[in-house]
Amino acid sequence: MKLKSLLIASAMMLAPASVMAADLTIGFSQIGSESGWRAAETTVTKQEAEKRGIDLKFADAQQKQENQIKAIRSFIAQDVDAILLAPVVATGWDEVLEEAKDAEIPVLLLDRTVDASEDLYLTAVTSDLVHEGEVAGKWLVEEMAGKPCNVVELQGTTGSSPAIDRKKGFEQGIAGHDNLKIIRSQTGDFTRSQGKVVMESFLKAEGGANICALYAHNDDMAVGAIQAIKEAGLKPGQDIKIVSIDSVPDIHLAMAAGEANATIELTPNMAGPALDALEAYLSSGTTPPKWIQTESRLYTLKDDNQAVYEAKKGLGY
Repeated sequence: MKLKSLLIASAMMLAPASVMAADLTIGFSQIGSESGWRAAETTVTKQEAEKRGIDLKFADAQQKQENQIKAIRSFIAQDVDAILLAPVVATGWDEVLEEAKDAEIPVLLLDRTVDASEDLYLTAVTSDLVHEGEVAGKWLVEEMAGKPCNVVELQGTTGSSPAIDRKKGFEQGIAGHDNLKIIRSQTGDFTRSQGKVVMESFLKAEGGANICALYAHNDDMAVGAIQAIKEAGLKPGQDIKIVSIDSVPDIHLAMAAGEANATIELTPNMAGPALDALEAYLSSGTTPPKWIQTESRLYTLKDDNQAVYEAKKGLGY
């Protein structure tokens, strides 16, 4: 542990829990603001840092890995006490994470994982991405009850862990149910605008009557797709069933209007558990597990989605 961190740790051992993180400087490399969920994660992370008295250095990568690598190197140069990283893709992190390790700066991953040696990061706080996709698949299995159904899929950013794992989980969820068939699958890059564009191409290629359901790797792409479906003269949620992931306010508004059918919640508060783990590590040397799992929940039309929308609007989405 660096001398600076060692001194902070000694002070923290004597401090009350409410001020344990005071005087810490932490860098946060955020992917960008491609979705409402991402904006909420940023807001909640800043709130968690402020609540704990942490000086948070924020860097928006605008969906580019090279920007994240530059930010991490900048944080290292500033001799921060720790780094929070929400990685845009899973690969290509070894070199810069080695640099952080050599500088004795712990790195904590938020909401996504990396394909790198586990000794290069302290912990990863994420949901079970495969489980999320599997819940979506199993919901559709039950919803269709054996009826034939052609599915189109809006994938997340190519190479990102959510896109890889949410696809894998959905395929596991529908496995063995031959009535369900994925006929089109393409990235919408987790954005509302691309979700609309790609859904338009699906409708043009297949025709609305040949598409029974849409599975979107996040809600923002689903919201974009809903617009495309409506512009095609179809009724989203009825003519085309829609299941997606994240549970952002706008998808609940769509569900309240009957224009979407199900969403799996991804909490935006990854920073809370991460900072708890960091504080324990710096104060007492307690090494956290390599994976801290957050909870996922399925919402359907049976829920009071208008009330959920109102509640979530206050969370920074």
